Amino acid sequence: MKAPRRVFRMMLVAFAGASLLAPLAARGGEVIDVGDRRELFIDGHLIERLDNARLTAHEPRYEGKVVMFDKPWEGKFSFYSTVIKDGATYRLYYRGLPKAEHDTGWENLCYAESDDGIHWRKPNLGVLEVKGVKKNNVIITNSEPGTHSFSPFLDAKPGVPDAQRFKALGLQRTPGNQDWCLAAFVSADGKHWTRFREEPVILNDTDHFAFDSQNVAFWSQSEEKYIAYFRTWKDGIRRISRATSDNFIRWSSSQLMEYRRNGEPAPIHHLYINQTHPYFRAPHIYIATAARFMPGRRVLTDAEAKAIGVNPNYFRDTSDSVLMTSRGGAIYDCTFMNALIRPGIGARNWVSRTNYAALNVVQTGPTEMSIYVNRDYAQSTAHLARYSLRLDGFGSARGPYEGGEVITKPLRFKGGRLSINYSTSAAGSVRIEIQDEAGNALPGYALADCREIIGDEIERAAAWKNGNDVGNLAGKPVRLRFVLRDADLYAFRFAE
Repeated sequence: MKAPRRVFRMMLVAFAGASLLAPLAARGGEVIDVGDRRELFIDGHLIERLDNARLTAHEPRYEGKVVMFDKPWEGKFSFYSTVIKDGATYRLYYRGLPKAEHDTGWENLCYAESDDGIHWRKPNLGVLEVKGVKKNNVIITNSEPGTHSFSPFLDAKPGVPDAQRFKALGLQRTPGNQDWCLAAFVSADGKHWTRFREEPVILNDTDHFAFDSQNVAFWSQSEEKYIAYFRTWKDGIRRISRATSDNFIRWSSSQLMEYRRNGEPAPIHHLYINQTHPYFRAPHIYIATAARFMPGRRVLTDAEAKAIGVNPNYFRDTSDSVLMTSRGGAIYDCTFMNALIRPGIGARNWVSRTNYAALNVVQTGPTEMSIYVNRDYAQSTAHLARYSLRLDGFGSARGPYEGGEVITKPLRFKGGRLSINYSTSAAGSVRIEIQDEAGNALPGYALADCREIIGDEIERAAAWKNGNDVGNLAGKPVRLRFVLRDADLYAFRFAE
């Protein structure tokens, strides 16, 4: 009886394989133009099918404390950080709040710099006098409307004037103190800021805005508009809305962001800050290292909170950082629901409003990018920590030792070669087949023609028996079939 069962199982496997391949030949449908863009395996946008492979999130590595909030004008409630890589200079902006209690009427916008994103200095700017000291790193004080939730960005819009190279949104009251709104600021050097216009630029158009967290904006190369993301309350839950603008002054009505996972509605959590920004190696993909806030989810006892010296009003909630992505429009993809960064060992980061990531992921080495996270909130040890990932390494398509496959939807590309960001074990490998739109291997690009790829590289050109030139296929609908054995595939790109 054993032999017939084995044969029957083999017949089932063969039948399953045939049924999986059949839809490729019959489907047709839209061809996705990837051009020469880098594409990351952090969502299912390009994936037709996964066979014994899966999308896997990768955990950032803790690299230690980088900035202590220990100046008299900073304090335990320092928060809402932004890191900008401006050429060879890394710029850090963050809120300083020196009061013993959380009083947002006493805020300072503080500034730090770095040459490598790892070692930071707080320059004595001499811009403002704070607490009787003019040698400080403060660039805006609470006496100026817009300090709260101030969130700057480096404007990537082509042709932007030098005087407006940096832009920002900040919170203020409308004339007459009727409601909260957002004001626009500009700067040539990122240190000296002026109003872009006196009137506010984004008003509360739904009666559900709060604006009292980081309100982020950027120029989108793919949408060719300024995009702003800000907090909205919906059914008692902190949600995110977005608006668009051609000129950073006149903005569209807001859209409530939806959360999707595998095309279906994703679980909804409180998102305190969204930190949405274009990924610097693939700016058509927006990365959101959002703060997932769990109100009332208390971990520490009174005695444990007292032992670490946390403000007694800030240990009855918990929070962590999560990863979402967007390719434009009013949808976040929530492929990975697990935390991007967990609170970690020890009591200090199981308090309220900690583990909030700074805005922007930036490159800090030839193969490395960094995420910065506010830690130890409401404590005398409050600081900014750094975490690292490999370039493009938020997630990957992973195949086990037994082997797995990823087959893409029909694509159209430009360029002459295909490069991948990948990692294998010593026994593992990556092989690539280029197919026609129906799923048939193209002559010269079949799996048997592909040279086995072994190793761990940020960029490696795929090659077949006749070399690595794929230029003759540019502009034509093709599918990519990646065969992964004990391997991770982080990204691919067609280029010259």
